[in-house]
Amino acid sequence: MRDVKERFFYRVKRVRAKIKGTADRPRLAVYRGHKHIYAQLVDDDKGFTLASASTLSAEIKGRLKYTDNIEAAKSVGELIAKKAADKNIKDAVFDRRGYEYSGKVKALADAARGAGLSF
Repeated sequence: MRDVKERFFYRVKRVRAKIKGTADRPRLAVYRGHKHIYAQLVDDDKGFTLASASTLSAEIKGRLKYTDNIEAAKSVGELIAKKAADKNIKDAVFDRRGYEYSGKVKALADAARGAGLSF
């Protein structure tokens, strides 16, 4: 029987096998930590991060009371979409890693879509 971490990393590999980011359409990768949530736009062809946002970003950090809830995820989604727009990126591929598409991950994705990023 596989433990929880091992099953998670199998899900991560399964999701990533179907997703590839390019310079025109980068991968929007999401990471949920225990205290913070992170998002970054990655060009997998060059192995380069084009933009990143998290609850630790200066634009968000002072405004949030809690950094591990849905409201924080929405703020990160809006910020990453704003940074993408500044770099003329309109389309992305959403990489949820091994996380279920609900809660914080869904809130981040919906906020990014609402702010103009399409995927």
